[in-house]
Amino acid sequence: MARAQVTDLVVVLPGILGSRLADADGRAVWDLSGPALLRGLRAFGGSAGSLRLPKDIGDGDPGDGVVPVGLMPDLHALPGIWHPVDGYTDLLRWLERHFTLSVSDNLLTFPYDWRLSCRYNAERLKGRIDLELERWRASAPERGEARVVFLCHGMGGLVARHYVERLGGDGITRRVVTLGTPHRGSVRALADLVEGGGHRDPELGAFARSLPSLHQLAPDYPCMEGPDGLARPGDLPGLPGVDEALLADAALFHADLRGAPPRADLYAIAGTGQSTAATARYAGDRLTLLAAADGDGTVPRLGGAGAVAEPGTPYAWWTPYEQHGSLQNNRAVREVLRGLLGDEPLPPEDATAADPAGRLGVQAPHVLPAGVPYEVTVTAPDDARLLMAELRPADGGRPAARALRSLGGGRYGVVFPPPEPGAYRLSVGPVTALSLIRRSAL
Repeated sequence: MARAQVTDLVVVLPGILGSRLADADGRAVWDLSGPALLRGLRAFGGSAGSLRLPKDIGDGDPGDGVVPVGLMPDLHALPGIWHPVDGYTDLLRWLERHFTLSVSDNLLTFPYDWRLSCRYNAERLKGRIDLELERWRASAPERGEARVVFLCHGMGGLVARHYVERLGGDGITRRVVTLGTPHRGSVRALADLVEGGGHRDPELGAFARSLPSLHQLAPDYPCMEGPDGLARPGDLPGLPGVDEALLADAALFHADLRGAPPRADLYAIAGTGQSTAATARYAGDRLTLLAAADGDGTVPRLGGAGAVAEPGTPYAWWTPYEQHGSLQNNRAVREVLRGLLGDEPLPPEDATAADPAGRLGVQAPHVLPAGVPYEVTVTAPDDARLLMAELRPADGGRPAARALRSLGGGRYGVVFPPPEPGAYRLSVGPVTALSLIRRSAL
């Protein structure tokens, strides 16, 4: 099959945690994925203090010598900051197979220090694009009018949008494609701030609370139950865990994006069919997530797509049935990318809603204490399904597969014996053709 011709520069931006970080001597300070994930997480708490940011960092650089060195290739997670996310190697290889794209040529990756403000990283993005687009345009006459297409996962979409909408990048940008970007924030990020690591190492909690980036992922909509109804997090005084100055600045960051005039075309792809917290209540020193809404399990559907649609804004969105951490590897998402990057027609919006085989919602723990059985619940359009769940160790060990039993009302369930400590991928699909629906880490 011939590769589709692409003359533009395609830039891939990962989400939070999705960039490998190293110190000034080149030693890895964040590079935990795949088989090394569990071992690295056990040791990371001890080094989190050295990566904590100063209180008044704002949009600045802490000057600690930490630099981004590449994208995370495989499954990665840091409990207390974000849910598990699969890596980006498979996405990059797929792009090279199906389009005339080549890494370090016209397919660029933009790793960034995900601890820092989206504004800071957008400034870095601007400097990189200025150099790379000039190089690409000068490499052949037919590329003289090339523009940039941004393909962004999670927080990477906020970085790209700030560059395009506030730093003048719209003049050279053809479109911005976001996968699970919390355009209006995620209540899960707020919970991570308030909980401050919960049962985890307090150093990790203090590290998380120092990050401007995590505050910029907090909800930018009324989501907290208050005496007068739902309120924005910043309007409730005394909410523990958050840095009030960082939270107020995050509100300004989102207001700037909402107030920007229409710029480049925005294509927002948001996972759907997965139970996702959209509101919360704080009482008794605990933040309780409420109102399970539709979404990708981490970002509510409207927060990841519909909420950014302003009058006059070039905008479209698609909603595959998928979890946040695997959107970049979802088959339906890639069908949309074929149309956005190549010359194939775009599928209709909500195309996956017409495919009953793919309409599965999966609920399972992201983090599981040792010795506890692993319980999986699946929702489907009906009770006439033959579904299988597969739990596969990230280190390549032997997978365990079990059939789900019907619980009635379109619900299915299965319980795995307590897994050995480690990182795992969970796949759920029809018995005849197991399709990857959800990836998780234990």
